[in-house]
Amino acid sequence: MLTAAKRIVVKIGSSLLVDDKTGLPARAWLAALAADVAGMRNSGQSVLIVSSGAIALGRRALGLSRGARLEEKQAAAAAGQARLMTAYETAFAPHSITVAQALLTADDTERRRRWLNARATLETLLNLGALPIVNENDTVATEEIRYGDNDRLAARTAQMIGADLLVLLSDIDGLYTQDPRCNPDATHVPEVPAITREIEMMAGEAGALGSGGMRTKIEAAKIATNAGCAVAITCGTVLHPLQALAQGARATWFRPRATPRAAYKAWIAGALSPRGALTIDSGAAAALGRGKSLLVSGVRAVTGAFEKGDAVRILDERGDEIALGVVRYDAADAARILGLKTGEIADVLGYDGAAAIVHADDLVLAS
Repeated sequence: MLTAAKRIVVKIGSSLLVDDKTGLPARAWLAALAADVAGMRNSGQSVLIVSSGAIALGRRALGLSRGARLEEKQAAAAAGQARLMTAYETAFAPHSITVAQALLTADDTERRRRWLNARATLETLLNLGALPIVNENDTVATEEIRYGDNDRLAARTAQMIGADLLVLLSDIDGLYTQDPRCNPDATHVPEVPAITREIEMMAGEAGALGSGGMRTKIEAAKIATNAGCAVAITCGTVLHPLQALAQGARATWFRPRATPRAAYKAWIAGALSPRGALTIDSGAAAALGRGKSLLVSGVRAVTGAFEKGDAVRILDERGDEIALGVVRYDAADAARILGLKTGEIADVLGYDGAAAIVHADDLVLAS
């Protein structure tokens, strides 16, 4: 299934990236991972990495213990980020792959306006051929360091960019009926068609270096599969872990309920409450029916007090609702530019705004 995926998010934990004894990057392992990713990209696959490791690397640099206070963990994250990215740059340089750091918080993946901005940045990086390395912005985050980890961030990132596969590299080769480190009778679960209460009860506790465990991976799998993204939990401690997965290495696979596109469209249609409306002309209405985006030039009226990232109703000239979509301008700016051609937007707003006020990817036609 790995070879069939078109867009893949790979989550890497601290225990894989950082040598537990030295506190330094596991360079041989990273070099092998880089070779795997380079091969995937050469095969036409799009890859994004969500990485832990900044705090673990920063601890050594600052002489902190694992039981550091929250503010000390934040300081460790600040010191470790540069070291983490240097390790990635060194690993991917032989493959002529440019890595790009993207620091996110939960707000960036859960608040619609910031979600749109983050998605646009990641999409641009991928389109430019860069390899985004996403990490939680632990220097300013608080609750995330104390209680969270990057598993959920990886799932939200996969949802954000419409990935069809999320690979969670772990120190174990998937889900077991019980913790195999404590119970020799535990059996491996190769596939999970649905995440039930019974599946959730199988989760264990976190490892030594990281803050996540199987429980957070199950939570991440729930987020991702609901967004139409398949999930694989597999052992990452071997060299070339992604190549091993492609060749059939043991893993637990979580099947998605729909495609990423269908899941996203269903979310727009069913989970978002409209904050306003755009009335459009007949030409724009016809274009929407052909699967096109709604351009600023086709908008005739703006109502409501919506912000960028809110859902808006799209009305035809008779006032009938013909679509629902996520808008890319707030109401004030939308009112200023309605009916304008693309080249005229910057003169009014003072910046180069999008030609599409609602992109086709963010729009659902009324049934």
